[in-house]
Amino acid sequence: MRNFTSLLFAGGLGFFLLVLAADLPLGAPPMLAGQGVLAEGAAATGAANLVTAVVLAYRGIDTLGELSILFAAAAGVGLVLGRARRRPDAEADPEGGFILLAAADLLFPLLVIVGLYIVLHGHLTPGGGFQGGVVLAAAFFLPLLGRPRNALDHAVIGWIEGLAGAVFVGIGLWALAARGEFLAPLLGKGTLGALFSAGTLPLLYIAVGLKVGAEIAGLMSTLQETEAAGS
Repeated sequence: MRNFTSLLFAGGLGFFLLVLAADLPLGAPPMLAGQGVLAEGAAATGAANLVTAVVLAYRGIDTLGELSILFAAAAGVGLVLGRARRRPDAEADPEGGFILLAAADLLFPLLVIVGLYIVLHGHLTPGGGFQGGVVLAAAFFLPLLGRPRNALDHAVIGWIEGLAGAVFVGIGLWALAARGEFLAPLLGKGTLGALFSAGTLPLLYIAVGLKVGAEIAGLMSTLQETEAAGS
């Protein structure tokens, strides 16, 4: 019966895809919105990376929703696991070996530089706040692998995450009041391809990078502390 159900599902899915493909003109995909962004996105936003124009300008409210989902996930994990504490009689985890400690110390500044570069150049090259934020989170979590007795300050992480979110929403409300559109680019477009261009879009990506980095670093730190408490 299970095999028959699987075959029935596969046949139905194949039929659906065939019907869908038959209605599409060969070699001419209907990219009406995409063609409009390709034609006008750079001139309208000043961002050389059109992905940035889409993420922060054309669908900025969706990006705010994605940040809210990430915040809810990190907050949920913190509420569930945040009360875990090391038992008084439990021994502290030993530090990592020389190779792990040396690699963590060496990679920390490099990862911070790479993460900041990705965030600051998100409007020019592939990357941006989400990708750079993950790299920054890895940079601050990596030393904890070699020195499990240390821990990130969750109060500082909370302040960074809250301030970054407030800046993102504040810029959106500023654009709404100034131009009648939430997250519409402000401060001029500048020269296309220059570092100081695309108006407020780089500022938004900085806020996204700090928010994502703080949330993921706090999440991984909470998991690490919980693992240490249960060991």
